[in-house]
Amino acid sequence: MPETYRPRRSCLAVPGSSPKMIDKARGLAVDQVFLDLEDACAPLEKPGARKNITAAFTEGGWEGKTRVVRVNDLSTQWAYRDVIEVVEGAGADLDCIMLPKVQTAAHVVWLDVLLTQIEAATGLESGRIGIEAQIEDARGLQNVDAIAEASPRLETIIFGPADFMASTNMRGFVVGDQPLGYDIGDAFHYPLARILMAARANGLQAIDGPYVQIRDKAGFRKVAGRSAALGYDGKWVLHPGQVDAANAVFSPRQEDYDHAENILDAYAWSTSEAGGARGAVMLGDEMIDEASRKMALVIAGQGRVAGMTRQDVWQRPEAGA
Repeated sequence: MPETYRPRRSCLAVPGSSPKMIDKARGLAVDQVFLDLEDACAPLEKPGARKNITAAFTEGGWEGKTRVVRVNDLSTQWAYRDVIEVVEGAGADLDCIMLPKVQTAAHVVWLDVLLTQIEAATGLESGRIGIEAQIEDARGLQNVDAIAEASPRLETIIFGPADFMASTNMRGFVVGDQPLGYDIGDAFHYPLARILMAARANGLQAIDGPYVQIRDKAGFRKVAGRSAALGYDGKWVLHPGQVDAANAVFSPRQEDYDHAENILDAYAWSTSEAGGARGAVMLGDEMIDEASRKMALVIAGQGRVAGMTRQDVWQRPEAGA
């Protein structure tokens, strides 16, 4: 994992139509906040929500958080004005635009071109505002490889389980959990894995969508643990009660982080001239080699992005040992 990734263990969804909820979000320990102009805003609320969002980001108070706006999808009458008004009003205080219901690479290209034009017209740094692409239906999943290659602005590919369930006729109403009657495996493994492969092949993060049973903390941990084990970088949170669980699930355990850093240190020493230029070496009772280094880089990268501090540091052996 590159250390340049923005932390996205917990991605908080906040209705752009609610100044009260927006203000509360400033104080929550989330990695990312996205103010929503799409599903969380009724049609008549959208114009006012754009103004709320612009004011909220320009007023500040988001230190340590990635600042994102989810606009409406390209099939709607609102998408163009969403981008124009928010970026012209708060582009200097905005990190990314999230585009929902992406079905083809052309959707991402449209947003890229529009952002470039706004940046040029307003004097913003060209290319600074990133794009998050949300995959929410069968067509988007079918085209996810091309979507992931569509723009250098892309930072994440996001799985949207609710619309995906509707798109594929899955049975059930618990968004993010297994559909009714599916008891032989994981019904979401294929879309999650497909999105993950497309993201990683293009150096992008992969983010899991929401779990709507906000009072079911055990259920949230279960589905979050599923995507974290697969390799996802984070998950949406819909309620403050889900934040701590998301941050914990998508961070390595302290002992695993320490061990990963120790592997990297020990392997770097063993392959150096001073350490004997060996390609494999024992670390305690474990033999480590180049494959071990690659696996350790993943865990160490996750810990660094999460701001973890080592508690167990490997000691270089004495000369001749």
